[in-house]
Amino acid sequence: MKKLLVAVLLGASMLAQAADKLVVGASPTPHAELLEHLKPMLLKDGVELEIKVYTDYVQPNVQLVEKRIDANFFQHQPYMNEFNKSRGASVQVVANVLIAPFGAYSKKITKIGDLKDGAVIAIPNDAVNGGRALQLLDQAKIIKLADPKNNMATEKDITQNTKNIKIRQLEAPMLPRVLGEVDLAVINTTFALEAKLSPSKDALIVESGESNYVNLLAARADNKDSPAMKKLAAALQSPESKKFILERFQGNLVPAF
Repeated sequence: MKKLLVAVLLGASMLAQAADKLVVGASPTPHAELLEHLKPMLLKDGVELEIKVYTDYVQPNVQLVEKRIDANFFQHQPYMNEFNKSRGASVQVVANVLIAPFGAYSKKITKIGDLKDGAVIAIPNDAVNGGRALQLLDQAKIIKLADPKNNMATEKDITQNTKNIKIRQLEAPMLPRVLGEVDLAVINTTFALEAKLSPSKDALIVESGESNYVNLLAARADNKDSPAMKKLAAALQSPESKKFILERFQGNLVPAF
């Protein structure tokens, strides 16, 4: 019995030593949840996954560029492009994984038609997600933008605002917390799900049609084609991953592969 135990422990030790390690930064929900679900499958494939959870949208890219983590899974390409442009960085796409539709939520009204004159709408304060929020408000005909396809739209691009809507910009994680203080809040699905808000059930308006905002696995140029990274990408785009996304998030997220 003792010999058998020693053999099992030795085998586990050898497996751990043989595995390539990847440290991946992720938002808590849904990204870290999906990675946790895939950890056993990856370990069998020779990849030991360490997940570092971030609650902001800046550090995962900063830490990646500084080589403190190997990859991240939290952002869409427009956000990544803006980060690269503003920081002179070269974060790169490894694999498209899922679409997390933006939604607008309220504790004061039950339908968009009830939005009053002078209503306050809270949106994310980063350039890309702020523009995305304004696009959603344009889609719902709450405002009109000069160019509805402009991912970087700002308040200056609003050409029509018949209800005299007041835009309040806040850090994305703060938006669910101020829901009772504003008339409407446009919230990233990551933070909506953490706050127990369902885009498919609770959002008064939600993004429709094809989305340019596919959440992706990102890495650096020096490691994005490594064998371990390719295995992680394959796992994220596997039938097991698709099943988890559909069953765990019940239509609030859409696989993008």
